[in-house]
Amino acid sequence: MITLNHYLVVSGILFSLGLAGVIARRNILIIYMCLEMMLSAGNLALVAFSRFRVTDGLPDYTAQSLVFFTITVAAAEVAVGLAIIVALFRTKQSVDVEAVTKLQG
Repeated sequence: MITLNHYLVVSGILFSLGLAGVIARRNILIIYMCLEMMLSAGNLALVAFSRFRVTDGLPDYTAQSLVFFTITVAAAEVAVGLAIIVALFRTKQSVDVEAVTKLQG
């Protein structure tokens, strides 16, 4: 049977991998993905605590309300990452096709 410790071990491994990625990488998109992994690890731990803390036959939903907060933060993080991608794409200079064909021919 899967216990709370199993969920917490998986959550700890995910969080450690995410933290290593944030520390080791320089690319902002990879850092955002690693932050997402860390937030997912936190979500997994909160849901596991909520699942295994049963009061009067019903689970305690306070931890699950924190999961919604974490998901909101993750969505805001994705929006910032998308804004960075759009800004990088707009600053890139376009290629002049006619000038390239003149150089080739």
